[in-house]
Amino acid sequence: MITGPTSHSFMSQRLRLHYVDWGNEGAPTLILLHGGRDHCRNWDWVAQELRDDWHIIAPDLRGHGDSAWSSDGEYSPRANVYDLAQLIHQLNVGPVHIVAHSYGGNISLRYAGIYPEMVNKLVAIEGLGPSPKLLAERFAEAPDKRMRDWIEGKRAAAGRVPRKYASLEDAYKRMKDENSYLSSEQARHLTIHGISQNEDGTYSWKFDNYFRVMTPYDMPQEELEKLWANITCPTLLAYGEKSWASNPAEDGRLKHFRNATVKLYKDAGHWLHHDKLDEFVADLKAFL
Repeated sequence: MITGPTSHSFMSQRLRLHYVDWGNEGAPTLILLHGGRDHCRNWDWVAQELRDDWHIIAPDLRGHGDSAWSSDGEYSPRANVYDLAQLIHQLNVGPVHIVAHSYGGNISLRYAGIYPEMVNKLVAIEGLGPSPKLLAERFAEAPDKRMRDWIEGKRAAAGRVPRKYASLEDAYKRMKDENSYLSSEQARHLTIHGISQNEDGTYSWKFDNYFRVMTPYDMPQEELEKLWANITCPTLLAYGEKSWASNPAEDGRLKHFRNATVKLYKDAGHWLHHDKLDEFVADLKAFL
C-alpha cells in the first residue's frame, strides 16, 4: 500500500507555514517547491517516484495551500526567500537538493546564490522570472506609475471576493481549462488538494488573491544576476517548448550561471513536470 505524506508546520515571520514530509528520514533531503497559485501536493507524482531514495520535504508557500496568509499581503521574493531559509534552518537539513517550479524556482535560485554552501544540486523549472524584454518594458515605466499601479492593484485585491464554485466538479473543470495538458486524474488531484469548502457549501481556491499583486520594486536585475553567478552547485534549468516563459539559452541569461545547463521539453507547457512526467522524472534521477 502506498502511503501519502504527513503534514507539519513551522514558524516564519510570525506565520505558521505548512509542509509535507514523505518520510525516509536519514536519506539526503530533497525540497520540492511549488510555484504561484499552486500548492505542495502538485509534486505528489514526482515524490512517489523519488521517495525511496530521498527524504522529501514539500512546503506550501505563504498564502498558498495550507500555509497562513500574510496579514499585510506581503508575498515578495525576499519574504519567500526568508521562509525557505527558515525551513531549512529549523529542520537542520542542509545542505539540500532542491527541485522548484516557476515562482518557487525564482526563490530557490536566489537562496542558492545567498547560501551556495547549502545547496548540493538545483533544478529550476522556468524559474528565472520575466524575460529580459518584459523587464525592460517594466523598468521603462515611471516610478510614480509603478507605485500607483501597485496601490490600485492592492485596493482591487482587497475588494475582490474569492471566486466560488458550486461544486468540486465546477472547480475541476476550471483546473482543466487552465492547463489543457493535464490528465483527468491529475486535474482532479490538484483540485482536491488546492481547494477548500466555504461555510455556505461552495468551494474556493486556497491561495490568497493578494499574491496576484506583486511588489512594485524588487532587487535590481544586476544584483539578481550576481546571485545567479554565486551559485556553485550543478543547476538544471528546465523549460517547456510551448510555455510562455523565455528560454535562458536563447535570451542570454544562461551566461550568468557558472554551472548550469538548459533542457527544453518538447510538447510541454509551463507545468512540464506534469506534462512530461516520465521524461522529467528520468532526468531528475540522472541529474540528482
